[in-house]
Amino acid sequence: MRELGTIQQCPLREVWKNEARDFTTWLAEEENIVALGDAMGVELELIETESSVGSFSADIFAQEIGSGRKVVIENQLEDTNHDHLGKIITYAAGKDAELIVWIVARARDEHKQAIEWLNQHTDSEFGFFLIEIELWTIDGSNPAPRFNIIERPNDWAKSVKASEGYS
Repeated sequence: MRELGTIQQCPLREVWKNEARDFTTWLAEEENIVALGDAMGVELELIETESSVGSFSADIFAQEIGSGRKVVIENQLEDTNHDHLGKIITYAAGKDAELIVWIVARARDEHKQAIEWLNQHTDSEFGFFLIEIELWTIDGSNPAPRFNIIERPNDWAKSVKASEGYS
């Protein structure tokens, strides 16, 4: 019989000590922004990191390849909180973004519901993603990232809602 390995979750802060310097820089690398896009079902292309929004800075400003839709990505290597929920809305407005991505260590139920509500109450041009990032090792291997989509736009529901307006 073949011997199997042991999979273990690795704490995010063991790999990325500082959110801006370490995680944002890592995520902005082409292969990693592509991996995020693959998980979302969207082809992403980096525009810039620490992108100015008035006196604030969005972690990552990107665009969808093909459509050119603007994408704001906010990173949070901890549980979701109200502060970051406000940031994603502020950055989306300041960058005129149509796709808003909030990457977190753990999504609280209240914030899952808030993102679901935003997706239900915006038109089909806008989409909000809530994504948990995890790191996993097998028998002490290098940590491997995994993006888990917690909330995503429900395009089917939005298209039904839009078509009801035309009947």
